[in-house]
Amino acid sequence: MRFQLHDRLAADCHLLGRNGTCLLLINRNALYPWFILVPECDETEFYRLGPEQQSEVLTLINRMSRFIENHFSVDKLNIATIGNVVAQLHIHIIGRQQTDACWPGVVWGTAQFEEYPPQRVAEIKALLHQEQLCVE
Repeated sequence: MRFQLHDRLAADCHLLGRNGTCLLLINRNALYPWFILVPECDETEFYRLGPEQQSEVLTLINRMSRFIENHFSVDKLNIATIGNVVAQLHIHIIGRQQTDACWPGVVWGTAQFEEYPPQRVAEIKALLHQEQLCVE
């Protein structure tokens, strides 16, 4: 069976591209730099990935964390693989500020929402391509 992105992730995010065996998404809520990595696999838990894919995903998490710190004003990074609503393995990498609308709470499920303008999504995508973090 061919890998398919979960409908909820597709609805909640913009697809930016891929890096290796991961899809790279950004959540539609522009209030936070909220990126999501989705390894192309059937596993639901990170520890079940093979060593090579685990290493690839961990390297991408680290690179995306540096990207967020370099291109967004953040005080803290949140990295999580919760998966209670969407079982498909996906990793949240979220830049937080002590002044953001949800601080110090979680960002998911919040009523505060601001859609990304298409031009800003294109700018972020171009930066990711420039830094070789994703391809089409």
